[in-house]
Amino acid sequence: MRIRSLGVIDDAVVELSPGFTAVTGETGAGKTMVVTSLGLLLGGRADPALVRIGSEKAVVEGRVTMPPGTSAAVRAEEAGAELDDGALLISRTVSAEGRSRAHVGGRSVPVGLLVELADDLVAVHGQTDQQGLLKLNRQRQALDRYAGDGVAVPLVKYGEAYRRLRAVAVELEEIVTRARERAQEADMLRYGLDEIAGVEPRAGEDVELAEEAERLGHAEALASAATAAHAALAGNPEDPEGIDAATLVAGAHRALEAVRSHDPALAALADRIGEIGILLGDAAGELAGYADDLDADPLRLAAVEERRAALTALTRKYGEDIEAVLAWAEQGAARLTQLDGDDERIEELTAERDALRAELGGLAQTLTDARTEAAERFAAAVTAELGSLAMPHARVSFAIRQTEDPEGVEVGGRAVAYGPSGADEVELLLAPHPGAPPRPIAKGASGGELSRVMLAVEVVFAGTDPVPTYLFDEVDAGVGGKAAVEIGRRLAKLAKSAQVVVVTHLPQVAAFADRQLLVEKTNDGTVTRSGVKVLEGEERVRELSRMLAGQEDSETARAHAEELLATARADN
Repeated sequence: MRIRSLGVIDDAVVELSPGFTAVTGETGAGKTMVVTSLGLLLGGRADPALVRIGSEKAVVEGRVTMPPGTSAAVRAEEAGAELDDGALLISRTVSAEGRSRAHVGGRSVPVGLLVELADDLVAVHGQTDQQGLLKLNRQRQALDRYAGDGVAVPLVKYGEAYRRLRAVAVELEEIVTRARERAQEADMLRYGLDEIAGVEPRAGEDVELAEEAERLGHAEALASAATAAHAALAGNPEDPEGIDAATLVAGAHRALEAVRSHDPALAALADRIGEIGILLGDAAGELAGYADDLDADPLRLAAVEERRAALTALTRKYGEDIEAVLAWAEQGAARLTQLDGDDERIEELTAERDALRAELGGLAQTLTDARTEAAERFAAAVTAELGSLAMPHARVSFAIRQTEDPEGVEVGGRAVAYGPSGADEVELLLAPHPGAPPRPIAKGASGGELSRVMLAVEVVFAGTDPVPTYLFDEVDAGVGGKAAVEIGRRLAKLAKSAQVVVVTHLPQVAAFADRQLLVEKTNDGTVTRSGVKVLEGEERVRELSRMLAGQEDSETARAHAEELLATARADN
């Protein structure tokens, strides 16, 4: 990491070892700024008070090595970042006004992306900044990895069944929701079809009845007009002397017939007048028949109007005319047949859902049993570790519980809530001394104790947690002597499978480090580029002597420092 204008640090580079790096220095020298810098790279809160007085901004840059294809690398690439020879460059800028900017792989990104990457990159255990295994989901994941195949095998089967159940439930919910709507639609269709069937309309019947109603409503006038027209065409029997059209046309035809042989043109006119006479006769006959057939019965008119009212009731609801009503009925009958087809699918999905819920319940019980067994082994191992870390009376345990839910799956004879990883809620508990009730580890220990608890947990989980880097701050608070040596020894053990960074005041811890960094101020109270340096050989002995006795040149302290280094080398 490169740190500029952050707190007491002016411009410094912190080179961290792949194994165990110890950061040491006088109180107030700026060791905590290493933790703060890493916190900023992990998306921590941007406090403008961190900016060095007189500077416009503080900048922290880090180079994180990660193999391509890891979840963090994939997530960074999705955000547009580029890896540089298998390393990801991360930077965070905090202005004196409080503005914050983040860059990953050369691309400006939201600070939230740093938080996402942090979950897969670094586990921080400090007095004020706790991440990693303090998160309940990480505790469950770590326990599952610790349990091995006992959880892994049923968890795969559970995941497959869970995803299928989700898919079935979504489809069933969609069909059932639509079924309610479709049932309402079907009821409306049945009502309409029954109403139309009850009236039994015929195509064009509404037009025919309208014409008949018009005719019946004016029967007297129509009969009088037909009689008068017939008399004008064919004569009135009651007036034998009257002149009618048929008689006049017949007379004209006879006059022309007598001379038609003398002129073809006149003969043609005679033929036409003859045709007119025939047409007049036909019309007169039809008028006579019309008058005789005309029904002036008021009962018939009432029946016609009643029928028209029934048809009008249909056209108000189902179409502009009877043709449209009949078309609606045809389409409605086809739609009703379609709507009645979901019942079988609902039955199939319901049966599959119930079977999957039963299967999930059995698999969830298997997971609970496997986690319970693994938790007991874990608790014993961590408790044993704590005994060597100046917490001989502390006891660690897991609370594995379920939440009742009537809509859940059956586990242990109860309906409980379930999720993609089973039905268990997993929480790590600590009883710091005999008689103390087990409490969540974040609440059951002080800052220094908590760091030691997390160290013990990480040592037990070594190799199972995918986080490649661990940062411990205040891990040595309140301990010394043999306990401090054990802390150093366990940090070194953890560093065999991960990168470990420790800010410490204890020489017993620092002696076990693969690399020791010294943070020291210049005369003006700042930490410059030369103020963070790697200690080797004699310089490391002098720093350990200072940490032991406050005197770099004390022969006794130097002997003790060399003994600590020898002990650490022998353990490694």
